[in-house]
Amino acid sequence: MKPSQIVSALATLMDIRQPAFLWGAPGVGKSQVVAQAAASRGLELIDVRAVLLDPVDLRGLPRIDAQGAAVWCPPAFLPRAGRGVLFLDELNSAPPLVQAACYQLILDRKLGEYALPEGWTVLAAGNRESDRAITHRMPSALANRLVHLDFEPDLDDWLSWAEGAGVDSRLRAFLRFRPKLLHAHDPLSGEKAFPSPRSWEFVSRILDARPGREALGALLRGAVGEAAALECLGYLDICDSLPETDAVLANPGGVRIPEEPAAIYALCESVARKASDGAMPSLAVLAGRLPVEFGVLLMRDAAATEPSIVETEAFKGWACANSDVLVV
Repeated sequence: MKPSQIVSALATLMDIRQPAFLWGAPGVGKSQVVAQAAASRGLELIDVRAVLLDPVDLRGLPRIDAQGAAVWCPPAFLPRAGRGVLFLDELNSAPPLVQAACYQLILDRKLGEYALPEGWTVLAAGNRESDRAITHRMPSALANRLVHLDFEPDLDDWLSWAEGAGVDSRLRAFLRFRPKLLHAHDPLSGEKAFPSPRSWEFVSRILDARPGREALGALLRGAVGEAAALECLGYLDICDSLPETDAVLANPGGVRIPEEPAAIYALCESVARKASDGAMPSLAVLAGRLPVEFGVLLMRDAAATEPSIVETEAFKGWACANSDVLVV
């Protein structure tokens, strides 16, 4: 399931307080999706990294009450009231004894003398065994009490999130051009760094820091691996070689159209960010000079930037001229 479908599914499960387990490769954004699903329902989120716990951490510490009996004091991170999601991240990476300590909490909503408040749902997540991450096989008794959801990264979902999160626009254009690099993890390769939604966010933050060229190359290789870093650096060089966006809009009929597809992608992305009703005549001229698929890409991105352009005469004229390739 892609992230947007996961959010919808988790919202349903939270409404009925059904425990679930989210399976996915490292770095695809499982934790962020759970947080998004909780926020969509206005629920508090408590994120507990199960792999960092000892078996006694969930039970708490004993004390002696007034009658001389031992009473367990549950840990402060377990909720006492309200409504929310208790998220046990990396649950199947935790040692078997820690997983066993979670059984009663997941299955019976209790842990010794502690009871999970009525308004709370338990969700969990972890890596797949096939990803060769550190995992322990989930006991069948626990697995049978959970709804299991498989997480698969999706470019359109990631691009939508990345735009709102302020991810560098050049990276968004690069991954649109090379969608297979959004997540490319080969468990057998042994490479420490690999492309993933999480590591591309790292790259965006690195670009924001504006390191020198030599340092940038080393940092990108350390974030997404050698091959992806080389492709990304080449794309960034193309972006830097393009004419200024204002100059393109000032002379859309005379600007040189690049021959390389990657350069055309970069040109479309940079110009689309300047979309406005006033710029629409220039955009229409430029789109008409591009290969038809890139013209459609430019107009689609421009309309996403400024939806009002679809009401302009220039846009309507371009749409009429390209009606045979537009999908209603």
